Formats: sequence, C-alpha cells, structure tokens
Amino acid sequence: MSIPASFRRVLESGDPNWQSGSNPELVIVYGDHRRSYLECYTMQAIDEVDDQIASLPRGSMERKMLQRLFHGQSFPTNVDETGRLVLPAKLRQKIDLDGEAFFIAAGDTFQIWKPETYEQDELAKTEEWLDDLPDDFDPLIYLDQQKGE
Repeated sequence: MSIPASFRRVLESGDPNWQSGSNPELVIVYGDHRRSYLECYTMQAIDEVDDQIASLPRGSMERKMLQRLFHGQSFPTNVDETGRLVLPAKLRQKIDLDGEAFFIAAGDTFQIWKPETYEQDELAKTEEWLDDLPDDFDPLIYLDQQKGE
C-alpha cells in the first residue's frame, strides 16, 4: 500500500539512520486480539516506548505484558523505494484488510484501518462521546487546558 507523502516525511525524520535516498524504517505494532488496527511507530517513537517499558521494575507484570504487547506483537519493516509499505498476510488478516486502507496520523505514529471497521467502531465511539456533551461544546477547549489556562 502507498504511504501518504506527509507520513513518509514523519517516518524519515523519526529514523535516526535515515539518509536521503534511503528507505525509512518503522515498527508496526499489531497488538492483541482487541486491536482492530495497525499502529506504525517511527524508530524514535518506538525507542521512547522501549525506554518507558525498560524503566518499569524488572519482573513486574506491567513490564512483562508491555514487552509482549510491543515486542512480541510487532513487525519491524521499512518503506520501499516507491513509497509503499508491504504488509504481510498475517497483518492484513489481523485487521481483515483486503482492499483500500484508511490512515490516521497521530504525531509520530499513524494507524492503518480497514475503512469499514473505522467507520463502524471508531466513528461510533466519537459520536457517542460527543452526544454526551452539550451541543455548543468545542473539543478544542482540551488543548487550552494543556497550557494551564
């Protein structure tokens, strides 16, 4: 599948080994049975996750589970020369992807969804969340709270 150019730029900037003319590396986390999408991490982003996991107490259940979810259920790969990402059959089957994919950017990660699954699951969750809020509510207020306003 073709990776949008803006996503490729993020992958390039998040790969400390990337040089012009080479192919950026990334890690696709496919996760457990509850996850219905693939999450693609830049190399820097997955290194941050790895550092956070490593900071947990050795032998703790949290560390073991996160290692399994991120290290045991991920696929290191790279974007090819044509700007495409080749998904193994296992990953396509995981999200029941047989045609076009839907991409969602999230900073230094992006998600790959089967479009129908996204519409059924995630849009329904968003609408349910919004339905619980006043009609004049603006979600951008959450950004102002981050600034301490």
